[in-house]
Order: sequence, then structure tokens, then C-alpha cells
Amino acid sequence: MNISHGLVLVASFAAAAVMTPLVRALAVRCGIFDHPDRERKRHARPIPLWGGMALGITLALMGVVAWRMGFLTDAKIHSSQLIGIFLSAAVLIVGGVLDDAFTLRPWQQFFFPLAAIFISLASGIGVSYLTNPFTAGTGPYGRALVYIAPWAGSLITGLWLLGMTYTTKLLDGLDGLVTGMGVIGGVILFVVSLYWDAPLSGTSYIALMLAGACGGFLIYNFYPASVYLGEGGSTLIGYFLGVLSIISGAKIATTLLIMGIPILDVAWVIVRRVFFERHSFTQGDRKHLHFRLLDAGCSHRQAVLIMWGLTAFFGTASLFLQSTQKAFALAVLAVVMLLLAFVVLFRQRVVYHKDSTSTIHDR
Repeated sequence: MNISHGLVLVASFAAAAVMTPLVRALAVRCGIFDHPDRERKRHARPIPLWGGMALGITLALMGVVAWRMGFLTDAKIHSSQLIGIFLSAAVLIVGGVLDDAFTLRPWQQFFFPLAAIFISLASGIGVSYLTNPFTAGTGPYGRALVYIAPWAGSLITGLWLLGMTYTTKLLDGLDGLVTGMGVIGGVILFVVSLYWDAPLSGTSYIALMLAGACGGFLIYNFYPASVYLGEGGSTLIGYFLGVLSIISGAKIATTLLIMGIPILDVAWVIVRRVFFERHSFTQGDRKHLHFRLLDAGCSHRQAVLIMWGLTAFFGTASLFLQSTQKAFALAVLAVVMLLLAFVVLFRQRVVYHKDSTSTIHDR
């Protein structure tokens, strides 16, 4: 880690810490709040939204400064790609600000992530090869590279970015949960970028900008939060994690390990809502893993720390695993997810049984 890396990390943290109260005050002045309800939103009072605007402004300011200082462009990241990344981020923030203010319909919400992905693809961001973890070759870790057609690379890139964007969007249900994952993911992808890139690579600075900005915002977003990410912030973090995994050398397997538990949780929620409950996957409920942890008796902070801990454990493990081992680690992660879901459901039933028994005795 170079001194310039530390400066970018600290400056991003400080900028977000200063910007967040200003954006919060703007949201309060404009009356943009997330109001509690009995089903999912059980915070004690209305909480200001638009927190994603603070992240977006911080990343934009730091991006301009780092770009002017020559930190972001190198042999593997071109100016057009950087423009595409930050323009896409701006589109997500605009969409989030509008949704927080006017509660857009699902198809209207979908337009902004889709537009951001098309901008990214048009700027030259894409997957051009995949690593075969089971075949020896001359690629990373001595594995064979499977080069794919441009149209296939664009399709994979688009689906990957859309999936990551919606993973963090749907995951944003507890104070600080998604923001903390942004910190963890940014730090791990920073380390990965040092392995893959030349020293002082552009991706390493962008990863630290994300980690620092999320860290500065987390001061106000951890339980009990005084400001929420809103639509723009939750989608922005997922987008940056997704795009960093591509421009840092197609480290999709690494990001899958970092975000594996949330991705599996969101995937199951989508399947359940669409195929079993027969309604839109955007219709919220309390059946995410983090909500079930609460219903199983965990405190708000405990549930968040459990999710963070799993993210940090598998993400850190990815730093020490080769391609073949990452494939097995993904299988282990899926098993851990199933076991965790079983334990949580069992504990939830025990808590429910105790509450029911206490109610009967009270009568």
C-alpha cells in the first residue's frame, strides 16, 4: 500500500463524513423521509433519505481529483471507461433521488440501472475472457483462459452488473448493512487489484474511494441510523462492486465469495416471490435472511454483524485461494447458507413457540 493509497482512503472517508450531514439536512428540508410501517420498516421515527447523494458526490469529487493527479488511468483502464463508470453512477443517483422523492413504479425504477449498464457497455467495460478453474494454462494462477465473443461478453457483463445492482438494492433492509458491505468489498477488491494490476493501479484507487466513502457514510448509517442510503445509494454500491470486479481482471469469482450470502439470499427471495407466491420480486417482505435473524431473536446490530462477518470471512478467504479452490469455496458457501437458513428457521420457530406459550399463560 502506497502513501497515495492512504491519502485517497482518508480523503474519501473525510469527504463523505462532511457531505452526509449536508445532504441529510437537504433531505429534511425537502421532506424526503423513509416512514416506518408495521411490516418491514420498524424504525422508531421517519429517517431522511438521499444518503446515496452524499456517496455519489464524494466519489465524483474524489474521482476528479484522482484523475487529474493521474491515479486512475493506466494501461488497463482507459479514460472512456472512467467516464462511463462515473456517468453510470450519476444516472443511478438521479434515479434514486427521483424514486425517494416520488416513489417511482418498478418499471420506472428499472430504467435507471438499465441505462447505467448500457452506458458502461458503450464505454468499453466488459468481460472478454473467463478463467477455467479446472484446466491448466497460462492465465491467472496458471489456469486456462476461455475467450468469449464480444456479444457474449456484453451479455455476461450486463447480467452481472444488473444482478449486483439489484442484490444491494434488495438487501438494503437494516441500518448500515449494505454500507458496511461496501467497505468490506472495497477493501478486498483493493487487495485483489494489487495482485492483478501494476503497482498504483487505477482500480486500486477506485476501490479505496468506495471503501472510504462508505466508511464515512457509515458513521451516520449504522444502527440507529440518522440517514438512509435510499434507492440511489443502495444501487450505487452494488454497481461499483460489480464494475470493480470486471476492471480488476474479471474477478467475478472473488466478488461472488464476497457477496455470496447476500446473492444467494436475494436469488432465493426472487424465486420465491415470482414462482411460489406469484407476485413481483420488487414487492418487499420480511423473509430476507437479515429479517429472519431479527425474528430469530438477534438484535439489530447482531444481525448486521453476522452478515458482515460472513462477508468478510469468505471475501478474505478468496485472497488466499486459487481458481480451482474458489470454485469449491463457492460450493462451501452455498452449504453454509443452507445451514444458516436451517438454524435461523429453527430458532425462529422456538422464539415463536415461546411467545405463543407466554401469551396463553398471560390469558
